[in-house]
Formats: sequence, structure tokens, C-alpha cells
Amino acid sequence: MSGPNGMLYGGDEIGALVFDPGHHSLRVGYAQEDTPKADIPAVVGVGPATHIPEPEEKVPDGNVTQSGKHQVIRSPSEHHPALFTEAVWTTRPAREKLAELLFEKYQAPAFFLVKSAVLAAFANGKSTALVVDAGASQTSAVPVIDGYALVNAAVRSPVGGDHLAAQAKHMLSNLHIQMLPIYSIQSKEVIRERERGRYTLKTLPAGLTHSWQQYMLKRQYEDFCHCVAQISESQYEERQAASVPFTHYEFPGGYHQDFGPERFKLTECLFEPTLGAPHLVCAAAAACDADARPALWGSVVACGGLASTPGWLERLAKDLAARAPSSHRLKTTAAPNPTERRFAAWIGGSILASIGSFQQMWISSQEYDEGGKGQLERKCP
Repeated sequence: MSGPNGMLYGGDEIGALVFDPGHHSLRVGYAQEDTPKADIPAVVGVGPATHIPEPEEKVPDGNVTQSGKHQVIRSPSEHHPALFTEAVWTTRPAREKLAELLFEKYQAPAFFLVKSAVLAAFANGKSTALVVDAGASQTSAVPVIDGYALVNAAVRSPVGGDHLAAQAKHMLSNLHIQMLPIYSIQSKEVIRERERGRYTLKTLPAGLTHSWQQYMLKRQYEDFCHCVAQISESQYEERQAASVPFTHYEFPGGYHQDFGPERFKLTECLFEPTLGAPHLVCAAAAACDADARPALWGSVVACGGLASTPGWLERLAKDLAARAPSSHRLKTTAAPNPTERRFAAWIGGSILASIGSFQQMWISSQEYDEGGKGQLERKCP
């Protein structure tokens, strides 16, 4: 598709931008690249407050979009078509608000919205798949058939990375281990394992908001989960977990110790019988027509930052093997490295926006001027 000056959208002449907004961060970069140019925390400071988007707020407001544009793009926004990912439950008003923002405020030459599950499937070389996305605020299972997300069959639960971080906070509190934000430590002494930390606190500047301090503390719990958490291949059993090598972790205040069975017990919440990923996959598949189920069970695609937790994919595959209909062949796949799993939707958008046959799909600014917001339902169902 050509713009007013005859240049192709998404081609080499003009770099199409791909935005993947999430609860935890906004991924943004140029189409045709392998990974996003920036991964920006989805926290916006507004005066003395911070705002973290709710799960339903997958489409970012102007502040988040502007932050992504300014941190990554140094040329005028009217030079760059913009492809945005969206969740299957994004509301029509939110979609229309985003289109209005892009066309009327940023003067984008072209715009497009694609379901994130569809793009995650594309990133894994699939046009038909049952996409399990384990993210920060939730885990979802969305059937995709021939490049279209089945919205009515999509299911989700509030169990995600944020829930895991909250569980870690509770666990450490029960173990009487204090978590301090790293910015508050001036210095610390070298101590023996499990010895009480000896540290000096910084004198912090006045005006640090409570919300910012809580946000930074949450990042410490996320780091703990990233370094320590591991998922058992089967339901948690302390004796079996104790046979696995322990993992050492040092806290910002200097306290350090080995973690063994605790790191497996911590993650059991992710596979809770009625909220975990295996249950969601079964529920989503059951909501589809019987004719579509064999193809979906044969192409379960896992993605999202939480799906990179050691043991997550193996546990999902084992639990699904015990639940899948015996008449269907089960195949569970995921990108081989954590970066590709986490950025699956963005990578799919990068691929899609660079395909020649896709260029006629863009909603141009001229089409938007003539047809208004109704163009979204027509071209981005």
C-alpha cells in the first residue's frame, strides 16, 4: 500500500513501527528487526502519582505511547506507520481511542491493530494454534484458526508474574527475610550465609512517593523470582524437590542463603487446578467446534515472560498430556530462548508488518479521514 507520496508502508524506505503494550512493559521497535529496540516499563509518572495500566488497559494512553516514541524514534511520527498488538478482550472504545490518538495527535500515515495471540502464533510459524500467554498480570489461552483469534473461546485467569511476586513476598515474610530496595543501600558488609545483614542506609531525597518506592520494591521481588523460582515437572513433593541442587541468592542488604524446596513450592500457584495454564488450555479447546480441536491440541504454543521460568513448559506439557483427549495428538511448543518467548507477539508483528502482501491491509490516514473509526471494525476485526 502506498502513502500520499508513493512510498510503501512497512518497506525499507519507511520503517513501520511495532508497538506491543502490556501490563508490565511496552515493547517497541522497527518492523523487520528480530527484537524490540526498547522494552519500557509501563509506569507513567503523573505529578506525584504513578499509573500502572490495568489488564484491560492493554491499549496504552498517550503518555505511554509518547514515551515509547521518544525513547526509540528520533524522526517525526508522520513518517512511520504504526502496528499495535491488542488483547482479544480489548474494548471497542479503547481501540477507537488508540486510532484517534495515532491519527489525530501523532499524524501517523497508517495504522493497524492485530490480536497478540495471532502474532504470537505467527512468530512460532503457525497460522492455527492454541496460544498460551503467561504474562505479568494474567495467563490466557486463545485459539487461533487460520490467522483469526476466536474471541468467544478465549479464557484467562489472574495468575501471572505479579501473582508470583506477591507469593514470593509472602514466603520471604514467613521466613523472616527482609527485602530492601537496592537504591536504599549505601554500603554493606560481607557476612556468612544466613547471618543477619549489616548495612548502612542512604539518606534518601525528600519527595520520593510511596507508589514509586513500592514499584521499586516489587522489582526486587521480581528479581528474586527470576533468579530462584523453578517449576517442578509434576505436582510439588518436598522430598523430590529437596533432591534438586539448591540455588543461592543474595539480598540487597547483604543477607544470603541457599533456597531448595521453597523455590518449587513458590511456583505451584501457577498450576493451580482451576486457574493454571493447563486448565485454561482445556477450557479454550472445549469452547471450540469439535472439528477444530484436533488442530488446536496438535499446536499448543506457549509464550510470555512467565513461560520462561525454568520447568514451566515441561510442566505444561506433562499436565496437558494427562488431560488431553486420547483421540487427539498433543504437541506443545515454544520459542527456544526466553527473549523470543517474552517478545513473541512483538516478533510476530515485526514479521507481519514487513510482508509485502500485508501492505494493502494498513488503514491509511486518508481512509481514516473518509471512513472514521468504522474502518477499525472493517479492516481490523
